Amino acid sequence: MKISTKGRYGLRAMYDLAYHHSDAPIPLKTIAQRQDISEQYLEQLMLSLRKAGLIIGIRGALGGYTLAKAPTDITVGDVLRALEGPIGLVDCALEANATSCKRSDVCITRPVWEKIRDSVIQTVDSMTLQDLCENPY
Repeated sequence: MKISTKGRYGLRAMYDLAYHHSDAPIPLKTIAQRQDISEQYLEQLMLSLRKAGLIIGIRGALGGYTLAKAPTDITVGDVLRALEGPIGLVDCALEANATSCKRSDVCITRPVWEKIRDSVIQTVDSMTLQDLCENPY
């Protein structure tokens, strides 16, 4: 499984919001500068994160973005799903909306992809934004 720039940059932006979590919204420009992400690209990511209910956008001169929940209540998995879609290595073993193929009933490799998927899900769902803030690297 390869995580695209959407997932990687979006997770960095969410980390930034969690690390600087306060009552005041954080301007998009500030997040973009601190995380070295194009402001235009970050705007697209924030739209997806807002639609997923992970962030709140506040308009106006003092506007910006803030987390919709506490950093302890947002997992890495929540962020990746919002930006990348269901977790899985192959279409037939996605965690949601898996597609069937003509070999579904006899596929000997599908259990491998499902086991890897389940391990990835367990990992990303066990890590919160707060965990990243406490142990950034």
